[in-house]
Amino acid sequence: MGRFEVVRASVAAPVRVARRRALFARVGGHLRSLGEPAQRPLRSLASARIAGIGFAVPERVLSSAAVAERLGVDERWIVTRTGVRQRHVAAESDTLADLAARAARAALADAELEPGEVDLVVVATMAADELTPNAAPLVAEAIGAPGAGAFDVGAACTGFLSALALAAAMVEAGRARQAVVVGADILSRLHDPADRSTAALFADGAGAAVVVPPRAGGAEIGPILLSSEADRERIIHASHDDRFIRMQGHDTFRTAVRRMSEVTLAAAERAGLALDEIDLFVYHQANARILRAVAERLDLDERRVVEAIDRYGNTSSATIPIALCDARRRGLLRSGANVLLAAFGAGFTWGAGVVRWE
Repeated sequence: MGRFEVVRASVAAPVRVARRRALFARVGGHLRSLGEPAQRPLRSLASARIAGIGFAVPERVLSSAAVAERLGVDERWIVTRTGVRQRHVAAESDTLADLAARAARAALADAELEPGEVDLVVVATMAADELTPNAAPLVAEAIGAPGAGAFDVGAACTGFLSALALAAAMVEAGRARQAVVVGADILSRLHDPADRSTAALFADGAGAAVVVPPRAGGAEIGPILLSSEADRERIIHASHDDRFIRMQGHDTFRTAVRRMSEVTLAAAERAGLALDEIDLFVYHQANARILRAVAERLDLDERRVVEAIDRYGNTSSATIPIALCDARRRGLLRSGANVLLAAFGAGFTWGAGVVRWE
C-alpha cells in the first residue's frame, strides 16, 4: 500500500471543540496528581527506544461464518457488532509460551539483536499455560536468553502497555540493558463457546517489542500513563470456577469509550502534543465499534486510526503490538511519526502513551 499521508484537521466545529475542552477538564486533575507538568515535550525525555517489533499467530484461521453457524446467528450479526471477519485460533498442541517466543524472536530479528544480549523478558498475559511457572522464564529460555530476568505482568488488555512502561523504566534507570516485552494471550481457551458476547470476539496471538537504551536509537518511548478502578470489576470477570471470561457488553462499551478518550487526551498533553500532531492512533483492538466511537468522540480522521480487528480479532494484551506490525506492513508507519498507543481492559485498567517512530 502507499505511504501513509498525515491528515491535518481543519478548524473543528464548535460542538467538537467544546467536547474536547470538557474531556481535557476531566483529565486535568489526573495529570496534576501524577506530579509532573501537563506540558512536557516528548523530545526532552531521555527515553528508552523500541528497536524492533514482531508478532505471531496460530496457523488455524476461523471465519466469522463458522462461528456464526455454531452460535446460531447470521455472520453479519457478528461483523456488525464486533468488526471481526476472521481470527486465529490455537491448536490443542499450541502453548502460550511457544506463541510468545515466536513473537519475541521476530522482534529480535527486526532489531538485529542477539538473544544473548537480552537481560530482561516481560510477558503480559492472562492465559499462561500453568499457574506456575510464569510464561516469561519459559520464553527467555526458548529464545536463547536463559540468564535474563523474567516475569509476567497481569493487566488484561492493558498488559502490553503496562509491561512496556515497566521495561522502559528499567532500561532508562540502567537496571536492564536490553529487554523483550511480549503481549500474548490464548483467549479461545478462556471463553464459553456458546456465549455470544465473547465467542464471536476473542482470538489468539502474540506481539513483541525490543526495548533498548536511549543511545541505541529506534522509536522513542514517551510518557505512558496508567490508571485503574476496581469498583466495577464484575463487568469483565473470570473466576477459578469455570475459567471463562464473562462480559457485560454494553457497560464495557460505554466505559471503554470514555476512558480511552480521556487517556488519549491526557497522554497527548503529557507528551506536549495536540491531537492533530498525532499521526497514527493504535488502540487496543477490543471491538470495531469502540474504535470508531473513540474516533468520533475525539473528532479523529478514521484514516489515522489503525483497525486490524477484522483479521485478528481481540487478542487482549497482544492487540497493540499486532496492530503496530500490521500498520507497518500496510505502510502506515513512517519515520518521525507520532504514534499514540492506548488500551482498556478488565480490572478496570487503562493507559496510553506516545511513541515517536524511527
